[in-house]
Amino acid sequence: MGKKDNIFLVGLMGAGKTTVGKLLAKQLGKTFIDADHEIEARTGVKIPVIFEIEGEAGFRKREEAVIAELASRSNIVLGTGGGAVLSAHNRELLRTRGTVVYLRGSPEQLYERTRHDRNRPLLQTEDPLAKLRELYEQRDPLYREVADLVVDTGRQSIVGFTRQLKDKLELLMLAADGEADG
Repeated sequence: MGKKDNIFLVGLMGAGKTTVGKLLAKQLGKTFIDADHEIEARTGVKIPVIFEIEGEAGFRKREEAVIAELASRSNIVLGTGGGAVLSAHNRELLRTRGTVVYLRGSPEQLYERTRHDRNRPLLQTEDPLAKLRELYEQRDPLYREVADLVVDTGRQSIVGFTRQLKDKLELLMLAADGEADG
């Protein structure tokens, strides 16, 4: 299994990992999997419930197990949870088993996209924008560390954005193939 037949999307909540991932997988003829949805399907409960019962540490343990299994598959586009990069083990798996794309959005853009979403336990706070800024500060270096490609999500349409991302990925793959041949 080649490193390059999987695409792993990383980034903060609201960056578009699920929305972009579904469309990208369709365009590339790959299977899309959302790590958070996979965890919910296996536990039978929503992520906020896992956080409530097991705390963030319990959730991260489940997340690590799911990512280890999913990253061993091939020909997938995987939307990871925003905090997946907190685990050094996850970062290593993502880096070695696929092409990692960091979907980067400013905390302000992400706040606009997530402010009405009650399924985000880390944002159930007095000041969700401040929390997003704190998470960005903490995680941006980790996202950059694992990323083969960093793309700003901006305000363009999902379709236009995904098309640009697909083109960038194809260029990246060609460059990687060239290095492998040389």
